[in-house]
Amino acid sequence: MAQGIVRWFNGEKGFGFIAPDDGTPDVFVHFSEISGSGYKSLDENQRVEFEVGQGQKGPQATNVRAVSLVCGPHPMGADPPFR
Repeated sequence: MAQGIVRWFNGEKGFGFIAPDDGTPDVFVHFSEISGSGYKSLDENQRVEFEVGQGQKGPQATNVRAVSLVCGPHPMGADPPFR
């Protein structure tokens, strides 16, 4: 699977573009290809994982899902947030 960053996504129209990490041209993404249930949308600069298929007008992202970023421990001397 490829990974990339959401360049932009219009939630009202249900489409946008992803910039693949490998430097290839941006890939079209339609809301129907976003994995998950409920309202399907993407945020600008969100990291995603996807497959590339052929759409009507060129490359299209399929099976799109958000990639979780794992945070490491707090730097030494930093206090964790209060709960």
